[in-house]
Amino acid sequence: MRGPVTSASYSITVRLSADGDPASVGRIATAVGSAGGAVTALDVVESRSDGLTVDVTCSAADAAHSEEVVAALDALPDVHVRKVSDRTFLLHLGGKIEVGSKVPLRTRDDLSMAYTPGVARVCLALADHPEDVRRLTIKGNTVAVVTDGSAVLGLGDIGPGAAMPVMEGKAALFKRFGDIDAWPICLDTQDVDEIVRTVELIAPGFGGINLEDIAAPRCFEIEARLRAKLDIPVFHDDQHGTAIVALAALRNALRVVDKELADVRIVVAGGGAAGTAIVSLLLEAGARHVLVWDREGVLSPDDDRLSPAKLELARRTNPACVRGELTDALVGADVFIGVSAGNVLPVEALEHMAERSIVFPMANPTPEVDPIRARAHCAVVASGRSDLPNQINNVLAFPGVFRGLLDARATEIRPGMLLAAADALAAVVRDDQLNANYIIPSVFDTAATEAVAKAVEESARHTPGATVDLDEDSLPV
Repeated sequence: MRGPVTSASYSITVRLSADGDPASVGRIATAVGSAGGAVTALDVVESRSDGLTVDVTCSAADAAHSEEVVAALDALPDVHVRKVSDRTFLLHLGGKIEVGSKVPLRTRDDLSMAYTPGVARVCLALADHPEDVRRLTIKGNTVAVVTDGSAVLGLGDIGPGAAMPVMEGKAALFKRFGDIDAWPICLDTQDVDEIVRTVELIAPGFGGINLEDIAAPRCFEIEARLRAKLDIPVFHDDQHGTAIVALAALRNALRVVDKELADVRIVVAGGGAAGTAIVSLLLEAGARHVLVWDREGVLSPDDDRLSPAKLELARRTNPACVRGELTDALVGADVFIGVSAGNVLPVEALEHMAERSIVFPMANPTPEVDPIRARAHCAVVASGRSDLPNQINNVLAFPGVFRGLLDARATEIRPGMLLAAADALAAVVRDDQLNANYIIPSVFDTAATEAVAKAVEESARHTPGATVDLDEDSLPV
């Protein structure tokens, strides 16, 4: 029987005292395995004539499974559990990011240039040439990761404090994959006016704004108003990052099944932030046959139950006023893209899709349909899961997008830049690499961020009015 799928997210280290029997270590490892855990390290911390102190590091499937593993260890004869440490919580102690100085501060000369009195000369120069703030301060490489904590991962409205670990993680990803200095800004308000005004006030210190985990439809208005007010790019990653990676994956999946984007019938499950952005980018890329399903059913412009945002989405996708449920929409469809909720689609419904269909169940942590079982019915399957092929992960997009925007000194982001990012990401997968199990690069493929950054920078520079014009002779550097 197949055991539980373990994950490093539920990794624990258990400190045990055991008797001096040489077979004790073997019994400990066997107990973890019998409970369905996976031993990743087993270290003898102290050895004495009368016994051992052992640290066992192992992965479990979830929190309850971790407790089962610990109970199995504690049940061993002559073994005593002394302490259990959750490695994920340990990793978060004190936070995951920090600020460091890029310049040495060892001598009086260092201080006099980095701070007073020398810094005053730079301040006065920037007062005369404010366009150079990006060049002579951290603004040129800094992004604010802004949230109100209202739609955090799949956890919902958990508030700004509880959202902080996710925003820290996002900042760490910016640094790791894009060498961008990002900072979490968690706002204790869900009022649109307050959020917009707060971001407007802090914007002078940043080269870009990354909106994160803000619930729809509030996120649409916040993004639109900030884009109109600010002279730096505003990017809602839950929308546009997801859309970029989904379109890149779809382009390559269509190459695998030898179909064209303009010809295929696409069904998108989820009319929220991600679904709306995916549909918008698909239409921008040339898709012509798209239906959107949400809790109201297939979104139709003649449905008076729809919110204004969903009604607009219906008008753009369903002029024929098609009605029905998700299973109805999938009959004869070539592509399913899910950004809704877990287990909303029975796997049997996939049998009624077109031949050589493409299925992207992307809801986290539980996909719309089991991606493993879906493989029996579809030609190409991709999801958000890291333990399966074809992981659709936003980290493939947002570091490169902002790297390109910052390098171009962009003042805004436009649809053409998003399309350029998606096309560049798709092109990272070469023809000799492409197959049903490899339609999107690994998140650790450095070529992905580099390609996206270059494409976005070039697109921004060739978009009239989208970048800052610098006078390279205005400053003595």
